[in-house]
Parts: sequence; structure tokens; C-alpha cells
Amino acid sequence: MKALILWQLNEPLVFDEFPEPMLNGDEVIVELKAAAFNRRDFWITKGMYPGIVFPTVLGSDGAGFCEGKEVLIYPAAGWGANSTFQSDGFSILGMPDHGCFAERVAVSRNAIFEKPEHLNWYQAAALPLAGLTAYRCLFSRAQLQKRDRVLISGIGGGVALLACQFALANGNEVFVTSGHDEKILKAKEMGASGGVNYHSDHFSKSLLEMSGGFDVVIDSAAGKGFSELVKMMNPGGRIVFYGGTKGNIESLNPQLIFWKQLSILGSTMGSPLEFESMLDFVNKHQIIPVVDEVFNLQNGNRALQKMSRGEQFGKLVLNI
Repeated sequence: MKALILWQLNEPLVFDEFPEPMLNGDEVIVELKAAAFNRRDFWITKGMYPGIVFPTVLGSDGAGFCEGKEVLIYPAAGWGANSTFQSDGFSILGMPDHGCFAERVAVSRNAIFEKPEHLNWYQAAALPLAGLTAYRCLFSRAQLQKRDRVLISGIGGGVALLACQFALANGNEVFVTSGHDEKILKAKEMGASGGVNYHSDHFSKSLLEMSGGFDVVIDSAAGKGFSELVKMMNPGGRIVFYGGTKGNIESLNPQLIFWKQLSILGSTMGSPLEFESMLDFVNKHQIIPVVDEVFNLQNGNRALQKMSRGEQFGKLVLNI
């Protein structure tokens, strides 16, 4: 079969023949129609991920046919019995196990879910990892209520956009941040009430004046700007972060945290039960993930290049 193969770090993926997937235990074959990139794929190509093996086929997100049915793939394995955190055996599809940047992939039968009928193949492939992460952040970790005012940082990324769409569908008032004014405008066109460029002077003050404060923040950056989020929180607020693209958190004010009774919560992906709940939510509200651009499988390196520049608004998807 044809696949995009990672042979070494800091080099382009290679479009070439790759051995057919072998079935083990309860596994099934998915004939893939589309796959999507995540930031994880980019970090792996740069060596910024533990336990990298070669050769490997990346790609956590895939949609296709399995036993004659249109399906989505739960993008992980081994969550475990505890709903509050993943087990030591938890792994993400697309390294170490071969992923979806190929014509076919082998996954556990338990990882197969029905594709939402209202989504095309590209939209469906854009949903699994980002949708699962966003859903757990909002509903499992932050315990989102309809009265909550929500801030989502870094709008334009897949998780941030789906978090925005989920919160809007839930009836929440949503604000956003981005380093690009045009992405803020696009988010407002989607229904966000407002947003501020985080490169601007006193961006947190502007957001606070604009919104009146936040009950829930969904963040992927951390870094030194994280302390500004605390200043914008309403009493009882919850900050959930699922990434750390800006590095370690600096200079948190403990007085603000304990006096406001704030919760700072980490989150990573989610369980199969949360994946099923996320799909039910998507079906109920007919949510359509934002797809920035579709590339043919052999042109996957162009998608990685675009991701490295941070230009996308939505998911970068492969047509297989």
C-alpha cells in the first residue's frame, strides 16, 4: 500500500510503498478515505516527542470504510478503567502504532465508531483527536454550564475551533485570542462575541473590559501569558489547558487563585466513552469541523510546512 513514512527526524515524510497492516487479536482493517494532521505529527518529525521509532506512519485521525460501513477511528488505545485519567498503557494512534497517513490501517474493533452522516470524509477526518480533546476540556474537566462565559486561546487550531463550536452550540458566550487579527474576525463570523490579539499591549485588560471576566478558559499555550488568564477569571472559574506551546508557566499569583477559588486543570485527549459522547453532541447539533485545506496523500509535506508557519484556520486534511 502507499503511505507517508517517517524514516528520520527533521526530514520530509517519504511517500512510498509500505507493508500492509497485520491484524492482531480483535483488530480490523480500515480502508481510509481521509486523514488529518495534528500538532503532534509535526512535533514527532522534529524529535520533540518521547519514544520515536523508525520507520513509522504518523496520523492519529482517520475516516474510511470498515466492513462496508463508514467509520471514524477513536485515535488512541488503552485508556483504562478510570475515567479521570489514562492508564500507563495509554497510547495514541500514529506512533508507536502505525497511523492513518496510509491507504489502510489496523485498529482495535473497539476503536471503530459510526461516521456522522452530515459530515463529508474530510470533515469527518478532522474531528476525532481535536473533537475528543475539546469535549473533555469543556464538559468533563471544566464542567461547562450554559451560564458560563468562555475564553478560548489560540483560535485557528483544530482543538480551539472545535471548543469554540461546542461552547457556542451549548449556548455559551465565547471570546477568543489569536496572534492574527484575521483569525479573530473569522471566529466572530462563527459566533464568537469578541476577541483580542495577544500581541497587542494590555490584551488581558482589553479582554476583561470587553467581557466582564471568564468562568471557563481553554488554553493550549501556557508560558508566561498564563498568569494573565488568572487575572481575567471570575470567582469559581476553571482554567483547562491541554498543551504548552509557549513553555513553562511563570509567575502565578497564588493569592488570586485561592481567594477566587479557581481551579487549574490539565487535560489530555479522552476516553472511548467521552469519544462516543462527543459524537452524540456533534450529531445533535450538526457541528461541522472547520477544514482549512485538503492535500493529496503524496503532498502531505506541504501540509506540514503550512502547519509550521501557523497559517491555518482549521484542520489540514489528507485525501487518500
